[in-house]
Amino acid sequence: MKLDTAPSIATPAEALWVEGELVRDLMRTQRNTQSLGMLLVPVLLVMLWPDIPHAGLLAWAACATAVAAVRFAVLRLYARDVVHAGADSHIAFLRRWWPVWPASSLAWGLSTLLFFERAPLQDQFICWLALAGLAMFAIVTLSSHLPTMRRCLDALALSALAVMAWRMGVEMHFAVPVQHWWLMVLLLIFWQMLRLAGLRQHLTLRTNYELQYRNDQLIGSLRRQTQAALDAVEIKNRFLASAAHDIRQPVHALGLYADWLGSEPEMVHEIAPKIVESTKAVNALFDSLFDLARLDAGKVRLNIEELRLDTLLQHLELQYRPLAEAKGLEFRVHAVPGTVVSDPILLQRIVGNLISNAVKYTRRGGVLVAARQTRNGPRIEIWDTGVGIAPAHQREVFREFYKVPGHAGTEEGFGLGLYIVGRLCHILGHPLRLASRPGRGTVFRLLVQPTDAAQAAQRAASAIDRLLPQRAMAEIDAVVGS
Repeated sequence: MKLDTAPSIATPAEALWVEGELVRDLMRTQRNTQSLGMLLVPVLLVMLWPDIPHAGLLAWAACATAVAAVRFAVLRLYARDVVHAGADSHIAFLRRWWPVWPASSLAWGLSTLLFFERAPLQDQFICWLALAGLAMFAIVTLSSHLPTMRRCLDALALSALAVMAWRMGVEMHFAVPVQHWWLMVLLLIFWQMLRLAGLRQHLTLRTNYELQYRNDQLIGSLRRQTQAALDAVEIKNRFLASAAHDIRQPVHALGLYADWLGSEPEMVHEIAPKIVESTKAVNALFDSLFDLARLDAGKVRLNIEELRLDTLLQHLELQYRPLAEAKGLEFRVHAVPGTVVSDPILLQRIVGNLISNAVKYTRRGGVLVAARQTRNGPRIEIWDTGVGIAPAHQREVFREFYKVPGHAGTEEGFGLGLYIVGRLCHILGHPLRLASRPGRGTVFRLLVQPTDAAQAAQRAASAIDRLLPQRAMAEIDAVVGS
């Protein structure tokens, strides 16, 4: 790899950050550098004053001071407007004001007009030494930004070489001592060595910032993974606590009924239905947990096809009407003919969960399941006259394991039904709206928009997050009815 080839950058974001930090590094050193340059101006004036025409000496000093004043103004502008800004602002600032730095180097390079073959030899040596020091100091302070460093070195070296060539060729007609030619050769070698050293230092700084960026990214990734692991542990603990709490009652009841049946077998007709109900409760819990596990693993199987809404609701009526009538509730189904594009099993699971909740939390009155045609497409509505949901809980009910505090009937639930409904609605692309009034009832409105198979598969694959995705929550608008 060539030395002047910058190391590869992984991403545009990394490239932008690294360039911004290199500009910050450059600007951090400039005030001290400029102060040192200003201190050298009176030193050269005092040293060359006895031997150099005063007009030329003062003109050069005025030029160097003016350039330094502009540079100080630029530094104040940077400190006022840019120092706390982002990488874009730093890069744009230097792109706008870069000529200030080579202009300063040019002013110092033209100082050779004052002393080369005009001042005593010892004064010339000191002046050359000052210029060499400034050039090497530029390597330290400017190498973080390679173009700026190169422009400054080039301006300093080329202006000095141009003055030497003018003196030796035009004013002295090449009748010069041989050491002048060696001096030019040494200056050329020194110039290229400084460029090479500056390049190496620049690559070192760039590599350090790239490593810093990647380390920060790695640390951030580790923090996120650690937090994800802690969240997973918390969810697991909550899962186990909730599952243990919910399963304890039906399992304990099964044990009691089994003991009762063992001691009084003649009461089998009375005890058997209770055992069946407890078994159903355990099975319902496991069904919900298995549904949740499939969602969390992203293993939901999709079978997108066209299906009839009235047929779907008829199947659900056969399943849930007996449950409603057993509680003394009126159960009505109103379905208009029509078709929708969705997954029949998952759609039935969504509507079935909503109907099950309506029956569970309704003590008097009834449940209405209706399918309507709207401007936006077919819509399934589940109405009940149950306990209702307070506005403060209408978004929370879609969270995993969430149960409305003090809500009659929640002691029989697992806090998973609406969570699974929300996840499945998100996967199928069916927006769900909720309106409820405590003590008056609840209505869920499911807009069955046509499901795009590719998009649904992509959403299903992203369902590995154990918490309800924000996109799904955005689609489940908890709208409070009037």
